[in-house]
Amino acid sequence: MEQPPRRPRGPIRRSSREDPDLCVAFPGPVTRESCCRFICELLKHILHQRHQLPLPYEQLLHFCSRQQDGEEVVRRPIKEASDSRQCQRALSDLAELMSQLDVFFTLTAVPRVLLLFGGSAVSPKELYVIDMEGIQVGNGEQSLSPRPCLRQLFRALFLADPFSDLRSSGLMSLVLMVQGHRDCATDWFRPKLNYKVPTRAHILTIKLSSSGTEATTYPSDDYVWFQAPITLRGFQN
Repeated sequence: MEQPPRRPRGPIRRSSREDPDLCVAFPGPVTRESCCRFICELLKHILHQRHQLPLPYEQLLHFCSRQQDGEEVVRRPIKEASDSRQCQRALSDLAELMSQLDVFFTLTAVPRVLLLFGGSAVSPKELYVIDMEGIQVGNGEQSLSPRPCLRQLFRALFLADPFSDLRSSGLMSLVLMVQGHRDCATDWFRPKLNYKVPTRAHILTIKLSSSGTEATTYPSDDYVWFQAPITLRGFQN
């Protein structure tokens, strides 16, 4: 993942008990592909920060690939082999989810994404809301490169440090919900027409926007929630 720059672009507001939102304003429009990348990078980061993955995603991917390459040469203890299977399953499910998110973002505008940890989609222990209603979506030539935007986003997370006050948690299941147009014709995500966003959980809202633009209005009759059919399960070694 890109390292954060010394000087972020755009305003950053530190989260607090009085103001739990983390707001990041990019200095221009971004593409849908970039929005999807923001979600995927946040997903990987939060999974690691909340101790659902023992290493950052890229390091874990490299580690498990090395283990696979040596499986036929070295006979590993049962515990290590079990950890390897859990690692491969977690990485496989996460890769599938990110791949399907990429498809979903090509089908519809996505105002919000929910990451629901522990409990259920209706009653989670922790809820992370990525609100993108304020983003101005542009085409590739007119839009910002995703790299500086990611540096800005993760510098904001570093400064706000929203995970330091949370208790260490055991393994929690993760349910992902995405908001999109009801007629987007997705064949993987499952529509949840009557879904209501939980309010009784530890909630962190990450608001992404483009500077100098007003939030887009997405009619509630047209934009509904869709649930990923995969429940991600982390592992600890």
